[in-house]
Amino acid sequence: MTTIRTAAAVLALLLAAAACTAPMPPRTQASTAGATACTRPQGRLGTETATTIDVIEQAYFCILGNYYSGPTLDARSLLTTGFIALTQELNRDGRDVPEAIMPALTGDRKADWAAFEAAYRKITDRAPDLRDKLAVVTLEGIVAALGDNHAHWTHDVERPLDYYDGDGYGLGLEANVSGPQADGSTPRVALPPLFVTTVEGGAARAAGLCPGDIIESINGSAPFVDGEATPAIATLYPEYPEARPVELRLLRQTTGRRWTVSLKPGLYPRDPATLRVVSSKLLDDDVTYVRMTGFVAASANRVLKAISRLRTGRTLSGVVLDLRGNGGGSPIEAIRLLSAFVHGKITAYQCTVDNRCATARTDDTVELLNLPLVVLIDHGCVSACEHFSAAVKDLRIGRLIGTRTAGVISGPAHSYLLANNTVLSFPDRHHVGPDREVIDRIGVPPDHHVPMTPEDAAAGRDPALAKALTLLQK
Repeated sequence: MTTIRTAAAVLALLLAAAACTAPMPPRTQASTAGATACTRPQGRLGTETATTIDVIEQAYFCILGNYYSGPTLDARSLLTTGFIALTQELNRDGRDVPEAIMPALTGDRKADWAAFEAAYRKITDRAPDLRDKLAVVTLEGIVAALGDNHAHWTHDVERPLDYYDGDGYGLGLEANVSGPQADGSTPRVALPPLFVTTVEGGAARAAGLCPGDIIESINGSAPFVDGEATPAIATLYPEYPEARPVELRLLRQTTGRRWTVSLKPGLYPRDPATLRVVSSKLLDDDVTYVRMTGFVAASANRVLKAISRLRTGRTLSGVVLDLRGNGGGSPIEAIRLLSAFVHGKITAYQCTVDNRCATARTDDTVELLNLPLVVLIDHGCVSACEHFSAAVKDLRIGRLIGTRTAGVISGPAHSYLLANNTVLSFPDRHHVGPDREVIDRIGVPPDHHVPMTPEDAAAGRDPALAKALTLLQK
């Protein structure tokens, strides 16, 4: 299942990830004679216009002037990857252009841009009907060349199913391996078998799928080959309405039944409980369980209020904070929540490429809870969630249970407006943990590795939560 999000929502999330550290020295925005300097978005965006070579130029120099490693970045890598994307798009359209030859690059950023632009214009003059598409894939290639999980170009916002309040879109299921794990966009290793962990509705519920059902093939392709996850798994998480039906070959281990279903992606109503950012309950009469799906505005306060409410009239033995599937968000909220468990500590560093680091410190105005803490984590814990998890581990304020986090925490992204009213976002600093360890692409390991199995899912068991309760009751 994938919930459709608008580009505006993505932009809002990026803007919400405001700096939580001491001010860093300002960086000048690079410009060249023919390029318009990129600026920070102010208010609502205007109507998106066509992407042109001038917009690509603006983005190129914006990256070199503002990106984390801009001062030391070999700009030839950006132009080369952009040119590769351009020629691949020509081939996908079943044609080629004799002038589509990568120019020699010298390492001089302005001279190399001039050579690239000259070659680009020759190509698009020969394929004018592809001009818009070639511009888009070229700019996407340049951004992709950064290899940064917090670098994005937000464009093409007028998709017909961009947002439906409260609805989900997709097959209506979640599996133990996410789409990003399968397509390589996040670094965590996925292990077989592939199985259903949750049925939320839609086609999956209508077809009678259950948690624990093993997915043996997707559209005829194996989800794993020689133990490696294949891109077929990403098909389970369609995002757009033109997505085609997905055929699954399933095995239900409890009965031995094997069967095939065809699931058509679509909108379906979600359980209101799954839409809550913060939900809580009391376990075993003395343990507060709080599930938090994102570090959005005021979410830390909502967690603290939930704990306070459940604490009234009883003595608690601890808190279980469930951050599995937490999509991150504001580092300010992560710091505020950490500050309820420890004071006077550095929770992270944000560093420039020459290793000048600002500190993110606890907010010691937050009242300490003075309760034992156990945090449940998994591959779905990203960004601000990993900031929180790494601090819990390094500062020894609790124990982590589950599986390793995603390793998607390069640094807080800042947004820049391009001339065609699209938004380019990327970090100007990189995140490291309280012990100055790199978390990006590595993730945070649990103190207790407790993965879920198909048998657990089928039986409705939560082994990570069971382990947490055992630890708190010792």
